[in-house]
Amino acid sequence: MKDPRVARLGHVGLHVQDLEKQKAFYRDVIGLTVTDEDSERGLVFMSSRPGEEHHELLLCQGRNVGEGARVVQQISFRCDSFDDVLGFHQRFKQHGVKFDAILSHGNAIGIYIFDPEGNRLETYWNTGLSAKQPYGEVLDLEQPAAELLEHVKEHVTRYGGTGFIDPSRLRAR
Repeated sequence: MKDPRVARLGHVGLHVQDLEKQKAFYRDVIGLTVTDEDSERGLVFMSSRPGEEHHELLLCQGRNVGEGARVVQQISFRCDSFDDVLGFHQRFKQHGVKFDAILSHGNAIGIYIFDPEGNRLETYWNTGLSAKQPYGEVLDLEQPAAELLEHVKEHVTRYGGTGFIDPSRLRAR
């Protein structure tokens, strides 16, 4: 018998304090679809691919930890293109979302934000490049897309074999 393998992460369940506010954020800002909900039990099921996956995120009423408690390192949402990442950047700014960082990981470009209850989220796109991790270079998405992608490629060519942490990120943490 061969060793069993996980095919992919199926879904994440998240306890929340304000179910309606969180549902609106993940629907209106992140772009997930509500696939089911049970208001009596305080459950909302959401998916980015409702035709393929019933839910990838389950919001559950009843978060019982103090404000500011860090119970989730991050939840990441993969994008199909760099243009999608740029579109989310604009959407997040329009909605007044709190940013944590915008980084190249060499193999991916990600925007890190916080949802209304302080959970850290990432929207990212895989670059197709290979880079030893950890690798984190701060990016400015206000720059022209073609220039950014060329810069990322050049930076990975230079540092991809060794990894890279932007010195400004070390001071910020």
